[in-house]
Order: sequence, then C-alpha cells, then structure tokens
Amino acid sequence: MSTSEALADHGLLALAARLTDRAGLGRVRSLARLEGGKNNQVFRVETDAGELVVLKRYFRDPRDGRDRLTAEWNFLEHAWRLGARNIPQPLARDAGSRSALYSFVAGRKLAAAELEPRHIDAAADFIAGINAGEHAGFDAASDACLCISDHLQLVERRLLRLASLDTDIPHAAEAQRFVFIDLRQAWDAVRDRTLRAALGSRLDLHRSLDDAECWLSPSDFGFHNALADDDGRLVFLDFEYAGRDDPAKLVTDFFCQPQVPIPSKFRERFLSRLSLDETARARCDILLDACRVKWACILLNEFLPVGAARRAFAQAGEIEARCAAQLHKAKAMLAEIRSQES
Repeated sequence: MSTSEALADHGLLALAARLTDRAGLGRVRSLARLEGGKNNQVFRVETDAGELVVLKRYFRDPRDGRDRLTAEWNFLEHAWRLGARNIPQPLARDAGSRSALYSFVAGRKLAAAELEPRHIDAAADFIAGINAGEHAGFDAASDACLCISDHLQLVERRLLRLASLDTDIPHAAEAQRFVFIDLRQAWDAVRDRTLRAALGSRLDLHRSLDDAECWLSPSDFGFHNALADDDGRLVFLDFEYAGRDDPAKLVTDFFCQPQVPIPSKFRERFLSRLSLDETARARCDILLDACRVKWACILLNEFLPVGAARRAFAQAGEIEARCAAQLHKAKAMLAEIRSQES
C-alpha cells in the first residue's frame, strides 16, 4: 500500500491519528505500508513534528484465539521498565482495533553468514536482561512447554494439524506426501530417541517446571526478528507470542528457526552466557531434534486454511511461490535431523 492508498483508507488514517494523539505526537503527515509482516499489517507513520513511528494491526482468526496485541504490549512494557532499549518503545494501543503504536526502528536484517560472536552475545544478554526482574505474573507463552512430555505432545499436535491440509493450495499433493511419509517416519524415530535419552538422564517426562525454572521468553526469538544498524548493534522485534516458558524451548527454537539459521558453532557460547543449570542444559540437548521436527511442521502452516488466511491478511498474492519455498525449507529441516543421525 502506497502513502496515497493508505491515506485514502479513512479508517486507517483515523486509527493512526487517534494513536498518535494518545502518544502526544501530533497529527499524521504520511502513512505507508511496510513490507515483511507475515502475520500482521505494519505501517510507517510520520507526524507533523517529523516523528517516525510504527502502527501495527494484529491479525486475528476465530480458529486462533491468541491475543497477539496483549502479549507483545505486556512484554515490551516489562522490558522497557527493566531498562531494555534495544527494542521498540510501546507508545499507545487500541484494543478494539487490535492495533498499537511503537517507536520506529531503523536497520537491516542480518544474513546468517554475517553472524559474529558479538551478535550471539547481544541475543543472550537480552534474554538474561528481561529475566532479571519478576515475571511470574505473565501468561504462558504461545505453545509453552513446562515439561518434556509437553514438548513431545506439541509436535504430535502440529503433525495432526497437518492432516487437514488445504488441497486447493499449490503444491498440496507434494506436501501431503512429505507429511504422511517422510515427516511422520522421522518423528517416530526422533520421539523414541528423545524418550530414551530423557530416561537415560533420569529426567521425569511429566514433571512441570516451577516458577523459578521458567523464563520470560520472546517465544519467536532469533535474528529473523532483529535489525542491525550500521555498526552492527541489534534491536529485537516481534514479541506477539511472548510469555513464560521452558528455557530449553527458547534455546532450541533459537537454533532451529530457519529464516536466519545460526551456525551450530555458536551454540555453546550462547548456552554458557545464559548460565543454565545442568538439568536445563540436558533438556536443550535432548529436545533439539524434536524442535527440528516441530519447525518442519511450522514451515508447512502455509498449507493450512488458517495459515493461508493469515498470510492473505498480511500480504496478498504470490501464494504459489510461498508454498514452494516453505515446502523446500521443511525438507531442509528434516535433512538436518538425518545428517545428525549419519
């Protein structure tokens, strides 16, 4: 959406004006759609005072009851109170329209080949910082896992969900073959191996973590949700799934997320900087391949009816290319598991 198109949307313009007024930023001068939002609509807003801010409208579907606005807003307010400044500042929100206004963050996405130890340290320090204060009052993160069996059941649920692929979506037949043959066989092997490893380490599959063992987690954390300035300093973004969770889930997700893959050589550095206890470290090791299977399932959300609706809300067109790309990434994720086995 261009500036002129956005301004022609009187409802959107009124929303932006209402939020900038609440934030004390004055009148809206321009409004333009930003690229890259997969689940939401994001706009750059400029005020008469020359202030740049971001308006974010959150997707919601009756089949997906998560309150992304509240999760992100509460996380950012908490982190901002603790002194974090490598995040957008929360400025104003409107629950009725599921929208919020945040400070504008300039920068660029890092490529995996650019990652250096200082970037890993910045990510670990951010996680340590947001967990320095009390966070027991936070809700559970999206898909939170508080015991080992939760992690395994989460993968099972995601696999079962993929049984209802939208057959009208491009590449659906190939995706079905991959899910019902390759992915299912891989998961059966990974699940059995995970169970044996947990029992061998004397870990109770069903013991839930207590409050002191849980972390406040961004949930979808990685360099795909970060911007770097010209000096490489990072700002972290997108906390709409945040909440309390198992630190092992945060760590395994961090190293399995496929958009900006993190080389495994940085894993020990990240873990050491977080000062995890022995039991949490063991869960990180044991659950890594289960997390890879989970991410292969996540990559195929494009083929689910709710996934297609969410993407259409955020960015119209190019569905065939997106489906092909997501299926390719899911196969690559499965190949990582197989390479570990060989």
